[in-house]
Amino acid sequence: MSHKRALIKKLEDQQIKNDIPVFRVGDTVRVHTRIIEGQKERIQIFTGTVISRNGGGLSATFTVHRIAYGEGMQRVFPLHSPRIAKIEVTKEGDVRRGKLYYLIGAQGKAAKVKAKLGSTRRVLRGGAAAATTQPALESKEQHPSEETASAAASEE
Repeated sequence: MSHKRALIKKLEDQQIKNDIPVFRVGDTVRVHTRIIEGQKERIQIFTGTVISRNGGGLSATFTVHRIAYGEGMQRVFPLHSPRIAKIEVTKEGDVRRGKLYYLIGAQGKAAKVKAKLGSTRRVLRGGAAAATTQPALESKEQHPSEETASAAASEE
């Protein structure tokens, strides 16, 4: 590797984020973006479905699509941008394609992505475990409504 490439690689490694959750095309995400207006800084949340992921390394981007007030809108986010405060995966989607551009013109039920069944444990790139999308229920614990039903049956 040449000296220039090694220098570029070193600079990129310093700027790559390690706290990015694993998400795929079809997942519903909440992107917390830092907005700077004059001297004030605030966080704005953009919620939508990931319709594409492009690139790799420091130049990786992802496109989020949402429908607000009857209008569809897309926004492209650089994955490792310092303007992105946090990315939350709210729902995992079950899709068969790498790009979901067909959602752009769709309305109503056609604009929905099927939810993935079952819970899968996602891992952050840094190695720490991310929160599961659905908590696993213990088989020994009873649901509160089942406890009241069993207590009512024992009283009779």
